Order: sequence, then C-alpha cells, then structure tokens
Amino acid sequence: MKLPTALEMQKLDRSATEDYGIPSIVLMENAGLGTVRMMERELGPCDNTFALIFIGPGNNGGDGLVIGRHLHQRGCQPVFFFLINPDKLHGDAAVNLQIIKKLKLPFHVIDNPKRVETIPILLKQFETRGLPCYAVVDAIFGIGLNREVTGHFADTINLINTSGFAHKAPIIAVDTPSGIDSDTGKVLGTCVRADHTATYCCAKPGHFVHGSSEWTGKLEIIDIGIPPEAIQRAGLTTELATVERFRRISRSLQRAKPSHKGTHGHLLILAGSTGKTGAAILAGRGALRSGAGLVSLCVPNNLNSIFESSLIEAMTIPLPNSTNFLSVSDWETIAHSIQGKQAVILGPGMGRDQRTAELVMRIYKTVSCPVVIDADGLNILAENREGLHQPGGPRIFTPHPGELSRLLDKSSEDIQANRIDAAVLGANLFRNDEHDTVLVLKGAGTIVAGSDGTTIINTTGNPGMATGGMGDVLSGIIGALLCQGLSSLDAAVAGVFLHGSAADILYGQTGIGFTAAEVADMIPLAAMRHSITSRSAASRGA
Repeated sequence: MKLPTALEMQKLDRSATEDYGIPSIVLMENAGLGTVRMMERELGPCDNTFALIFIGPGNNGGDGLVIGRHLHQRGCQPVFFFLINPDKLHGDAAVNLQIIKKLKLPFHVIDNPKRVETIPILLKQFETRGLPCYAVVDAIFGIGLNREVTGHFADTINLINTSGFAHKAPIIAVDTPSGIDSDTGKVLGTCVRADHTATYCCAKPGHFVHGSSEWTGKLEIIDIGIPPEAIQRAGLTTELATVERFRRISRSLQRAKPSHKGTHGHLLILAGSTGKTGAAILAGRGALRSGAGLVSLCVPNNLNSIFESSLIEAMTIPLPNSTNFLSVSDWETIAHSIQGKQAVILGPGMGRDQRTAELVMRIYKTVSCPVVIDADGLNILAENREGLHQPGGPRIFTPHPGELSRLLDKSSEDIQANRIDAAVLGANLFRNDEHDTVLVLKGAGTIVAGSDGTTIINTTGNPGMATGGMGDVLSGIIGALLCQGLSSLDAAVAGVFLHGSAADILYGQTGIGFTAAEVADMIPLAAMRHSITSRSAASRGA
C-alpha cells in the first residue's frame, strides 16, 4: 500500500484533473459521499438526528460541506460551524457553500475565542428538541497542515475533545485528524481525537507513525476516483507493511517435506559480555524461533557456560583470548567461524571496549555476507563514521532513536520529529553502490528504509513491547530470515512485521507485562497465523 506525502497527494489530485480530465469538484463530491457511506456502515442510519460539522479553510472544509449535504439528504440535520469567514472559501469549496446557503441549512461563524464559548449554548438548542447527535465531523484542517494550531482553532479542537461533548457522539475526521502533520504523524500543538478517520485515495504516512492511531481511530480509505494509473506513475516511495505484503515476502519460507537443518541457513552471532549475556541469548532465541537451521555464537570464554546452559539448541565457540568481552585478538578464530555462514548478527550487549571496537570495524569492512548490526555495534560505528561507506557486504542497521541520533549527530527529539526522513537519512549514511544497505528505525510504527529511498512503515506492535530485550530478539529474527534466503530489505520488513505480530498475540492474551523471551517463543504461532506453512502441509490442505 502506497503512502503519499501531502505534496505527493496534491500532485495526484492535479494529475486526476489535468491528465485524466476528472473535474476536481467530482473528486470532492466522491470524498464527501464516500465519507457519509462509511458513517452509515459504522454508525447506522442517520435519520432523525443532527450532526455538528466544523469547517476550516481549503478543500478539507469543502469536503465537510459535501458531507453535511449528504447527511441532510438522509434525514439528518447538519449544523455547520465555520472557523473561518465562509466568504473567503474559494474554488470547489465555495461552490458547495452556495449550495448549503440555497438549502438554508443552519451555520454559525466561530472565528475568535469568544465565539468558541457559544458552541455549547448552540448545541443545547438542538438537544432540547429531543434529537440525538449522530456525529461530530472534523473538517477543519486537511493534510497540508504544517504549523502549530493556535487561537480559536486550538480552542475548538480542545472543546471537541472534551469528555461528554455532544453526549460523546462519535468524532469523524476528514482525511486526517486536524492537528496532525500527515507526513510525520507529529501533533502540532493539539489534535482532534477521532473515533473514525475517512482518508481519501490513499492512507498517509502520518496515520501510522508516532503512535498516531491514538488520534486517527479506525481508519478507512475512501476511493474518490483517482485512477490507479496516476498512482502508479507518481513514483511513491513510502509504503505500508501489510499482512498481504508479509505473505508475499514469506512465500519462499514455505518448506518442502524433505527439508533439513542444512537447507535453512547457518547464523553466527557475535554479542554479549559480562552482565549482558542476555542480549546474545535473546538474539539466538529469536533466530531459532524464526526458522534458522543452525545458530552458533562466538562467546567470551569466561561466559561460555552461561550460553551453553541457557541456549541449548545453539552451538557456542569459546574465544581463547576474549575473557569477558569479544576482542579483535580472536580475529582468526572469528574469521574462520564466519566462513560458510549465511548471515552474522553483530552488537547486542557486546560492550564498547577498544578491542571490541576494532573487531566491529574489521567485520564491518571485510565480511562479505549480510551482517545485522545492533546496539553496541551501532554505537561503535557512530564513533568511527569515516569508514561507513566501505562495508564488505550487505548491512542491516537496527537503531532505536537514541542510537540513530548518535549516528547522525542529531538529538533524539529531532529524530522523533520526522522519523521517516531520519530513517532515510540514516540509510543514506551507509549507502554503498556495491552492497545493499537497510536501516530499521525502531519504535511505534517502525520504519524500514533502503538506501534507494524506499521506506516501509510497519503496522504491527503495541506498547507492551516497551521493555528490555525486544531489539535483541528482532535482530535474531532478521538474521534468521536472511539465512533462509530473503533479501536484506525483505528480511527487515518481514522481521519487524513478525516481531510485532508475535507481541500483538501476547498483548491480546495478557496485556502489558510480557517479556522479550516470550515474544521470541510466540514467533512460530505468529508465522502460522500469517500462513507460513510447509509446502506439504499446504498441499494436504488443498
């Protein structure tokens, strides 16, 4: 599913009109009518009710006028609140305003904070007639908003969000909840907290990042008549990681009946140090639960017994010169261990000793197989940025915002303010024409960015994942998928989707309080739910 930015969506609207001859007022009519049909499906019939419709500037306000007109056609009394001088509307919105005036539908101008205070009084006049409020429609700001919401606009939004406003009638947002930056998901001061959002043609990036589902509510995409050819020609680079995409990626993971451990890859993990053995163990657990045929760990020799007793299905390679942390002094043993492996995980819990840092940089620059770099591995790279454009092979980086902030020399606040741009910038930091580079920016709405500009926003996961060890499990999942033949980008996309899906199962069962190890153990069930099966099982089902 493609996710256009506000600018790209405006170009799509123009393309529909200029390249395909579809009048813009037809697109507006389709948007409004489609929204009303969605409301009827979700809320039931609207006859013998009234609806409050808040109108802002531009086409978003015009969509609200069309919505009100079609509610009127169905026996609902729309009441319009203009947050701007209605005479300043232009184009298609002005045409629809004239229709509203000729129908003599009631409206009020709320263009300053004092007038906002009159809204509850006006609302009571309708309530005394015995009619229930069908819905509150937010048509204040659309996808073009890029500045802080202030003044009577902010006051109105805060009033709409007030508990008990309009007897808790459902709030319907037009295209995007007013107050959200549709490109970044950032709340610009204040934002309408919608129960339902009707978005037009395509969903937008801001619907899925920064935990914006809290504001968007249930999202429905309304077809307004923009031809699919226009979308295909637009060259949109931001997409959504959906169930359908995951199933398409994971088809190659289906196993033939005669498969064995040697046919599903061998993963090497370089991780762990005194006090942080759990990070390496969780990475191994995530890999084993994600279908890696074999998993080996190079470990400090003093810690070997911990690994052998905690991860009995994996093999360990005790390093003679590494006592409590991994050291470059064991390079020959490590280099020999990497031979024949399909992928390497580098970094979780390994610490930042100088000898460890030398090992990380040598692996980064010389190892030809795909390497997943996480945690301390990323922090070491941040201190050695001069060599980042010279990897020895494909690289997948899995930072959280703090780690990416160190790599980019930006604040975590800057990273979070525009997560998509930050992920793309991070991917470009490692860009190399000879090898794939992929960056996974973890967090609510995890973003996978390729150095070719492709960005994919994940749709799974929940607040229960905010606990230690989750990133270690993710690195193991991605490593296992690389071992089974997925490309760097597909392994990252499928990995974050599967990781979040496993956590969603646990969240539904227990709520907050599950652990990273439990997420790892839930991966096979999550995979099965999304139809990763053996070929023999699939054929029996047929």
